Amino acid sequence: MYLFLWNLSLKNPIVDMMYPSHMVEWLKVFHTRERNHFISDTSTCCFEVQKNSNMTTMEIPNFVRVHEDGTIERLQGSPFVPPKLQDPTTNLSSKDVVISDKPPISARLYLPNGISKNLKLPILVYFHGGGFFFESAFSQLHQNYFNTFLSVADILVVSVEYRLAPETPLPAAYHDCWEALKWVATKADPWVLKHGDFDRVFVGGDSAGANIAHNIAMRAGAEALPGGVTVLGALVSQPFFLGSKRIGSETEESLSVRVWEWIQPCDGGGFDNPLINPLSSAAASLSGLGCRKLLVCTAGVDELRERGLWYYEAVKKSGWEGKVELYEVDGEDHTFHVNDPRTQNAHSMFKRFADFILH
Repeated sequence: MYLFLWNLSLKNPIVDMMYPSHMVEWLKVFHTRERNHFISDTSTCCFEVQKNSNMTTMEIPNFVRVHEDGTIERLQGSPFVPPKLQDPTTNLSSKDVVISDKPPISARLYLPNGISKNLKLPILVYFHGGGFFFESAFSQLHQNYFNTFLSVADILVVSVEYRLAPETPLPAAYHDCWEALKWVATKADPWVLKHGDFDRVFVGGDSAGANIAHNIAMRAGAEALPGGVTVLGALVSQPFFLGSKRIGSETEESLSVRVWEWIQPCDGGGFDNPLINPLSSAAASLSGLGCRKLLVCTAGVDELRERGLWYYEAVKKSGWEGKVELYEVDGEDHTFHVNDPRTQNAHSMFKRFADFILH
């Protein structure tokens, strides 16, 4: 999980960060995650109930807390930053777009500066991590991530801002990310239309975002996208998967286990819900993955490493006709390349991502 503190110094993080005026009101309504939220009916959510300061609350300790009156207190994250057009420091342009008002779905797009008018780039539809309950496509963390990653690869990125639990329980995040992929396929945005190569569409993510990428790839194998667009590949980095049987270093006290107990869909399944366990008896066969190539990445001391290997081996044995590859980084922890993209191991990982997408 990402361990960055919220910047609470801004009185109004949306206005003070100088977003374009046409985005301000929309962002005020739907993206105020640097302030407390309110959930009107906590009975609809699957939360762990704890006692805290003589008040009944529901929480993931040190991360997020839901008070008895419905107020949601977020304790960690990174500050929002605005997009930048023609940034000479990074040689990138970025902008924010609204994909849907109801439900609220948006994205930050990244495009290399100075590309020729006729050049078509691979499209990466990216889903951020954060346990389904925190972080943002608009955060400093992910802005730094893409500024560094895209220094080694000319790729058009659509980084999706999906709804988070507990304000919006799962499976809403999966719905939002599928709608974002459909939006890309409709070629509704000028950057995507002008510079996107629709024969090279990829989905990808880290941690919870990798889980989403897998589930979106499965859906793409069962449901057509607009305009005949297909998904060429999926990048599944340090995926957040679980099962009712613990493997590797997982314990009942593992953060990933506690997070899923807290944010799991209330329609049942627990740790064998197909959304979190792609090998459960209720899950569709992995042979139905709706892409032609797959890259699975793991980190050596990540508690979820064994789940990544478990998933990789399962795909290999599934009868899926695509090509699956594994990239392992020794000595690193969960989402190390997102938390500090400046390291040599992060740079090597970005080069591997680029090779997978560009070749």
